[in-house]
Amino acid sequence: MRRLFAASVTAIVAASSAAARRHGSVQPSEFVFAPVPGEEEATRNGVKMNLFQAVNSGLDHALSKERTVLLGEDVAFGGVFRCTLDLRKKHGPQKVFDSPLTEQGIVGFAVGMAAVGWHPIAEVQFADYIFPAFDQIVNEAAKYRFRTGGKFHCGMLIRAPCSAVGHGGIYHSQSVEGYFTHCPGLKVVMPSSPSEAKGLLLKCVEENDPCIFFEPKILYRSAVEEVNPDYYTLPLGKGRILVEGCDVTMVTYGSQVYVAAKAAEMARKEGISVELIDLRSLLPWDRQLVADSVKKTGKVIVTHEAPKTSGYGAELVSSITEDCFLSLEAPPTRVCGLDTPFPLHERLYLPNELKLLDAIKSVVHF
Repeated sequence: MRRLFAASVTAIVAASSAAARRHGSVQPSEFVFAPVPGEEEATRNGVKMNLFQAVNSGLDHALSKERTVLLGEDVAFGGVFRCTLDLRKKHGPQKVFDSPLTEQGIVGFAVGMAAVGWHPIAEVQFADYIFPAFDQIVNEAAKYRFRTGGKFHCGMLIRAPCSAVGHGGIYHSQSVEGYFTHCPGLKVVMPSSPSEAKGLLLKCVEENDPCIFFEPKILYRSAVEEVNPDYYTLPLGKGRILVEGCDVTMVTYGSQVYVAAKAAEMARKEGISVELIDLRSLLPWDRQLVADSVKKTGKVIVTHEAPKTSGYGAELVSSITEDCFLSLEAPPTRVCGLDTPFPLHERLYLPNELKLLDAIKSVVHF
């Protein structure tokens, strides 16, 4: 199935674009947010890019570094989603090269390169297939600094397209971030916009610790905004407030940002003011930003595509309860994917704007 899925790039691109247009919770016109103070560099002298073009631009800058290489399945010809388009042509076969179909081998090779001073960028073609490399990531890369007493590091980046795309089914749609945010030694990122994607990717390349960079597939072509074509970075562990509000805080990341934004707008029309936070970085995450917001509103909703039970949202809710217990005016609420394998009928599974609006009303009127 994986070879069949990767065989026709044209068909995949067309299907992805069509799925994005059909997706009831995501509209291309919603994919532009004003930059927050201090981040004007991301859009200054901007060129309009979608998310995959921004990733491509970031990789182009990264590969200009002397000891950075890019490896993975089909990356030499541009990749399934075209994120690596023309990079081999520009940087050469010693900097951009294909790997066999083995995630354990891809990540293991990258760990070895990092251990001797290179900074590899390893692409896992779909996040759903990252699990064969779990031991390499969790027991090798993440522990390398700790087990050497800080004398050595394992600076590497793993890119993995993730989350719903409209038609992916059980093997091409999962959100697996929760498996890795539980692992000390890793840094985990999931951007929601092109300017974020480029700046955060380049920051991950600068890190001397292993980073996993999850890229929401549905945003590759749907998310469009102006992006600075030059080199810039955005800090890890720093979220941003997309919409200011006073009645309830909503915390999310990745493609769910746009679903939450739509729900917040629907709530606004009913007289409810929602403060929307995009975490961007999941490990580390901006705990102070979230706590300050919840202390202001007294209510919080956490939402993500991944299943609810033991998901990343559970950690957020636990931390919020510890930090804001005396400020809470209602129980913290999670609106997440169902506790099932990812079905073909995504619209029945995903936490859409209507489910979020119901949660907003319930929390506000608690």
